[in-house]
Amino acid sequence: MSSNQYQIHAAIQDFQSARQRVALEEVLARLQGKSTQLLSYEEVAEKLKLRARSERGIQQIPLDAIVGSVGRYSDFTRTFLPRREEDQERWARVKTAAEGGAGLPPVEVYKVGEVYFVLDGNHRVSIARQEEAKTIEAHVIEFKTDVPLTPDVQPDDLIIKAEYKEFLDQTHITNLRPNVDLSVTIPGQYEKLMEQIEVRQYILEQERGEEVPLRDAAEDWYDNLYIPLAEAIRDRDLLRWFPQRTITDLYLWISENRAELEKEEGWEIQSNIAATDLIMNKSARAKRKKSESGSWRKARMLNRYTENLFMDVLVPLSGSPESWDSLEQAIVLAQREKAKLHGLHVVDSKDKLESPFALEVQEHFKQRCDEAGIDGRLVIEQGDITRKICERAVMTDLIVLKVAHPPRGGLSSFTSPFRTILTDSARPLLGVPEKARPLQRALLAFDGSLLSKEALFVATYLAEMWKTKLIVFTALESGKVKTDAQDYVRRYLEVHEVEAEYVLAENDAMQTLGKTVDERQVDLVFLGGYTGSVLREVVIGSSLNYMLRESKVPLFICR
Repeated sequence: MSSNQYQIHAAIQDFQSARQRVALEEVLARLQGKSTQLLSYEEVAEKLKLRARSERGIQQIPLDAIVGSVGRYSDFTRTFLPRREEDQERWARVKTAAEGGAGLPPVEVYKVGEVYFVLDGNHRVSIARQEEAKTIEAHVIEFKTDVPLTPDVQPDDLIIKAEYKEFLDQTHITNLRPNVDLSVTIPGQYEKLMEQIEVRQYILEQERGEEVPLRDAAEDWYDNLYIPLAEAIRDRDLLRWFPQRTITDLYLWISENRAELEKEEGWEIQSNIAATDLIMNKSARAKRKKSESGSWRKARMLNRYTENLFMDVLVPLSGSPESWDSLEQAIVLAQREKAKLHGLHVVDSKDKLESPFALEVQEHFKQRCDEAGIDGRLVIEQGDITRKICERAVMTDLIVLKVAHPPRGGLSSFTSPFRTILTDSARPLLGVPEKARPLQRALLAFDGSLLSKEALFVATYLAEMWKTKLIVFTALESGKVKTDAQDYVRRYLEVHEVEAEYVLAENDAMQTLGKTVDERQVDLVFLGGYTGSVLREVVIGSSLNYMLRESKVPLFICR
């Protein structure tokens, strides 16, 4: 056997080996939910309306970025394994020529986005892939597109890419906002985005009294509707629960579920932060992770400087005479914050949902909100009141609740519904022990813990935005709080240009705290939630439980 015949024979064996790997590749692809098909350039060009082309000359291109072919996309797999038995002779000749140093010309490819389609040289690409080469010399002709095409694109993705192309052509959003990324993973989503833009176009035309171009409506939609919610999704790192989705996927999901939930629950969900929390309720993975301390503050850090901190306030009402104190206190807050009040009346059976008493509570709530000029609505639900409050709280920014049955001492405190709400709810709580107060003089109980820093965040906001007078109280009892705890507060308040009065207590912390509240005529106390050990709370007692039992002024409790 001559040397040339030996090379051809070896090349044929390599071809047969490559052909045998086709079946294995297809099985693995099915298990992974992927396709082994090369993309058809003709189909891509039609869907993306490729027109303008540019010569890019001879260059080395990555082999794994070649995802399709012009005319021969069915002859090879996605990794360029040969599918057709009749290609054996030609494949072997090309491989023999390549090994013999015949100087094969560069392949010719079309470039679209970040991927390439073989115009001439499919067998050369196939052989180079089997030889595990990383690059190949190619003559490149590029077709311009605004649609991002990457090497991992699948045939089914072309539908989405085509829809994206049409959406971009209609809205010109990439011209208006060059860095825009509205990629999705599900077909049919761009039609939904277009519907939102068209609604926005109609609203703008009604406001301006003139025709508004679609591109202007798209720009307004992007800046005022899409970006705020997309930033909330990004800031809260919600994509970690949905690793195969994009921000635009979640934006649409929230938009749709927000409308559905508003209809189902009878509430308007104003806050983008609250809307993103819908995901936490819907995602099984997210449910398994309890809301961490500090998450509320981090999620609202941007709101802290751009809008009011409390846009949606939950007000549970039993309908008893004293329960209306919480509504009056919520009205004081809502008038300052321009907030919407969400009333909640829970009954224990279905036949009470439309009882005269429940409807009377609903009507009184509406009447009082109307008198105060507050946007508010109360819903009536059946179920366990503690669980319903925690469920509803996730759609709001704050719970305002009457302190009717505060936790007592010892083990009995752990059965308190009020304590359960404090520990299980993902929102801070404003407890109202007596009549509503104007919230003009606040005391911050600060011990340097994470939750007291949450309280500092809100107290500083009120001092800045409401001009609330602030007193910082720190107890050094038993050496558990470092003497420099107030130094942290001083530095924090100086940055925010807030002045405060400072009080240090070395003994009898609980009694001194109560005395300070009375002497300074405080009408709001900021506290962190439960942070100590269960044993200490049972044996020694909790300062929070003490204040819930003894305080006559509202308590803002952070978690």
